Amino acid sequence: MKIAVIGAGNMGGALARGVAQGAIVATSDIYVSNSSPAKLEVLKREYPEINITTDNREAAEAADLVVLAVKPWKVVEVLEEIKPHIDYKRQAVASMVGGLGIAQLSEWLDKGDGVLPATYLIIPNTAIATMSSMTFIASARSTEAMDAHVVDIFNELGVAMLVDEGLIPAGTSLASCGIAYALRYIRAAMEGGVELGFRADDAKRIVMQTLRGAADILEAGGAHPEVEIDRVTTPGGLTIKGLNAMEAAGFTHSVIEGLRASTKR
Repeated sequence: MKIAVIGAGNMGGALARGVAQGAIVATSDIYVSNSSPAKLEVLKREYPEINITTDNREAAEAADLVVLAVKPWKVVEVLEEIKPHIDYKRQAVASMVGGLGIAQLSEWLDKGDGVLPATYLIIPNTAIATMSSMTFIASARSTEAMDAHVVDIFNELGVAMLVDEGLIPAGTSLASCGIAYALRYIRAAMEGGVELGFRADDAKRIVMQTLRGAADILEAGGAHPEVEIDRVTTPGGLTIKGLNAMEAAGFTHSVIEGLRASTKR
């Protein structure tokens, strides 16, 4: 599969770099377009085999999958530019633009002849830059084989999940917004660690490794988090006192309310 990434900003650049590091798509089959030559030149220095261009049409024509990674207000302009150069019978179009649904994207892709391409919504989080994203994918007018191939590509950039479009807002809250919530927990725990006597950098290392350990335990054993909590919570011990104090301050309620607030309805 040849991939065109339209836009070389934070997300587009991260996608191009991640796919280039993977094994599924050859680096020479990646095409990246951007209005700023400077960003393209940086990519080319890092991955000499990547194809770069300032012409969106040139990139779109070359690919099997055309990925839009532009700002929301640029989507219509870019689609009007490239859609005459896309063969809907053999090429698929994907959007990494937050808040854009398949129905709206399909309307903008319509050439007036009733033919529309296989279409994807792809919602990663910022950890795509380190190939550890949680990515949600929804599709329309595609095949099972094509879906599997797209999921495989994004599994190389972390973990990818094919979902119904209706779950995209909840997935965005859990993973895209959620990475900020996880970072806010790290910050809060760091501040607590400093109050308890650790230097800030040491507190950060401790909390980060603790979170990695928690995730690894769940992944290795497949247990519910509460089962693992019970393993370290002894009657009358320090852990239960800490947990109860956090719950009294509204920990679980705050997390759930934050997720509700950030889920677009």
